[in-house]
Amino acid sequence: MAQLEYADLAQAVIDGNAQEARRLARAWAESGRDPLQAVEHGFALGLRRVGELWEEGEYFLPELIQGAEAMKAALETLQPSLQATRGEQQKKGCVVIGTVQGDLHDMGKSLVATMLSAHGFEVHDLGSDVPIARFVEEARLHRADIIAASALLTTTMVAQRDLARAVRDAGLDGSPRVMIGGAPTTPEWAAEIGAQHAENALRAVAVAEALVS
Repeated sequence: MAQLEYADLAQAVIDGNAQEARRLARAWAESGRDPLQAVEHGFALGLRRVGELWEEGEYFLPELIQGAEAMKAALETLQPSLQATRGEQQKKGCVVIGTVQGDLHDMGKSLVATMLSAHGFEVHDLGSDVPIARFVEEARLHRADIIAASALLTTTMVAQRDLARAVRDAGLDGSPRVMIGGAPTTPEWAAEIGAQHAENALRAVAVAEALVS
C-alpha cells in the first residue's frame, strides 16, 4: 500500500466519504504511526475545510453532514489507538464538556472532547442540548478543572453566559474555569462573560493546558 499522507486523510473528510475515512484510519492505526497526528494534521484539517466551504456557500447541508459523518467514522476507528496513547500519559486535568441546551450540534464538540482526551485529559462528554444545571452537577461530581461549553447558534450562545454565571455562583471545589467555543463565539464574547475562548479543537487543547498548568 502506498504511503499514507495527511492530505489523503483530509480529503476523505472533505469528500464526505465515511467508508474511505474509516479505511484510511484503520490503515494508519495498523501502521503504528501516532493516531493523534492523523487527527490533528489530517482528518481535523479536512473537517475545518468542510466548514470553510460551508461558509463560502460551496457546500450545503448534505455535504456538511457527510463531512461530519466521515470525521466520526475516522475517530471511531482510531479511538482504541488514541486510548492506548492516552494510557501512557499522566492525567493533566478533568474536563466536563457539552453543547448548551437548545443546540443539537455535536461534531465540533466531539472533536474537541477527543483531542482533549488524546492529550491526557480525563473527559466527560455530556453530549448536546445540555442544561446548565447538569453542567454544574457533573462538574461537582467529577471535581472538574474545566467546564467546556459549545454553541453553534447565536440564539443559544447566551446560555454560555448563564453557565459562566452559574459556575461562579455554585462555589464548586477548585473553582473550575469555563471554556467556550463554537462558530458565533469570539474572544471578546468570552471575555465579556468571564470565560476562555477556543476557536477550534487544537486551540482548545492549548487553552486547557494553560488553564491547568
